[in-house]
Amino acid sequence: MSEVPRHLAVILDGNRRWAKEKGLPGNMGHVEGAKRIEEMCELVWNAGIEYFTVYAFSTENWSRPDAEVSALMKILRDYMKNCIKRASKNNMKVRVIGDKTRLDADIQQSIAELEKASFSNTGLKFTIALNYGSRDEINRAVKKLGEKIEKGELKAADITQDMISEELDTAGYPDPDLLVRTSGEQRISNFLLWQCAYSEFYFTKVNWPDFDKKELEKAIEEYGRRERRYGGV
Repeated sequence: MSEVPRHLAVILDGNRRWAKEKGLPGNMGHVEGAKRIEEMCELVWNAGIEYFTVYAFSTENWSRPDAEVSALMKILRDYMKNCIKRASKNNMKVRVIGDKTRLDADIQQSIAELEKASFSNTGLKFTIALNYGSRDEINRAVKKLGEKIEKGELKAADITQDMISEELDTAGYPDPDLLVRTSGEQRISNFLLWQCAYSEFYFTKVNWPDFDKKELEKAIEEYGRRERRYGGV
């Protein structure tokens, strides 16, 4: 197989489209999409990928119909209940990024329990972006640095790019080498804007519930064919 990215990020798009094409309720697409995440965690690890980040629910997704948001939250609750067992079984470390304060208290608690239970696991580093928006993330990071300036702990002139990175939700993890978006859309939709400055992009028309091992291998092979350059060198 071609050179494998160390960190793969995926925008999970096309769940509703998948359901519509099959004549199913839209929520069934989200259910199948969640199942695909479980399967993909194992596939990416077996492929040699160390970090796997998925865009599961954006800050903009709250504007969707209430019934759809409620269904997504139910799927999320069910996923979190089972994820601790899966993480333990697969030695997977799970991290959730985004503004968790808007999520219901029980979901926040499940996230905290999951992150604590899987913290010492040494297998796949799996990150779920929930109520995440990159502009919001950067805004929160800037505010944290601003607070340090107000307290006299930091001077504005001393702020570096590394300092900003350390205040982001993804602090401590490498930037994505490859960003995949499914379902044919060719934009990154406010996802990891800072972190994807030098990422390779791969767009496929395949809807997320149909993104399988074969499709993953296609993305990795395409990544391996590209000559990686930084800073225009």
